[in-house]
Amino acid sequence: MSASSVPLAIQVTGGPTAVLRIAGLCLVTDPTFDGPGQYESPSGAVLTKTAPAAADAAAIGPVDAVLLSHDQHADNLDHSGRAFLATAPLVLTTPSGAERLRGADTRAGLGDAVRGLEPWDTVELPLPGASGQDAPQGAQTLTITAVPARHGPEGCEPLTGEVVGFVLAGPGLPTVYVSGDNAWLGATRQVAERFGPIDTALLFAGAARTGTLDGALLTLDSAQSADAAEILGARRVVPVHYNSWKHFTEGADQLREAFERACLGDRLVLLAPGESAEL
Repeated sequence: MSASSVPLAIQVTGGPTAVLRIAGLCLVTDPTFDGPGQYESPSGAVLTKTAPAAADAAAIGPVDAVLLSHDQHADNLDHSGRAFLATAPLVLTTPSGAERLRGADTRAGLGDAVRGLEPWDTVELPLPGASGQDAPQGAQTLTITAVPARHGPEGCEPLTGEVVGFVLAGPGLPTVYVSGDNAWLGATRQVAERFGPIDTALLFAGAARTGTLDGALLTLDSAQSADAAEILGARRVVPVHYNSWKHFTEGADQLREAFERACLGDRLVLLAPGESAEL
């Protein structure tokens, strides 16, 4: 159980997609609901989805916001995911992603619902029915802060593009870090300095590699995920983005081994697609 008395419920559906329920709010990360198939990324790499989502968009129900680390790669936003954005009253993503989504998806009704955030920008989401003693320890809002992320080694941005992570926090609420597609522990340290210790870290892992950048890591590998947990002082770590796509080179077994080697096995919460946990 986290230091907060307010529970966080997480359901993973496969790939980077997780449903977060906290204090009456529902947030979804990087929606991907397509079946198996192939997609060409802007860099020319072909991404292959190997398994369907464990839950479809309709099963999630109404959402309050989508936390979209980036829009330019299908393993973070596929065709069904793009349609799903139109059902959300708020989509938070990178500035360049917001511009693309407004331009490409006007007919889907996105418009001003999409907001581009620079690192350390914040957005306040009112808690449902939050007033006085009804709110957890007086909390009125959930604060969402955009945080740095880098989708590969130093200098990768011209090929991989902008990426953003998020921190969710508020008085009496658990502090939750959503890494996005980040391969740079320097970004993790910046988050720890401002927000640590973290109650729950949703780490995009999987040691993603493609032919881009000579096969360099595009997300954290398992050992780095354990390092990130230690840097953050995370009480719980829920890995995502390590299954359902061919370019992930490490999975659940490697994550379990890495956390055990780091003596952090008790912090690791491994959820198979479709599974849920209350933290």
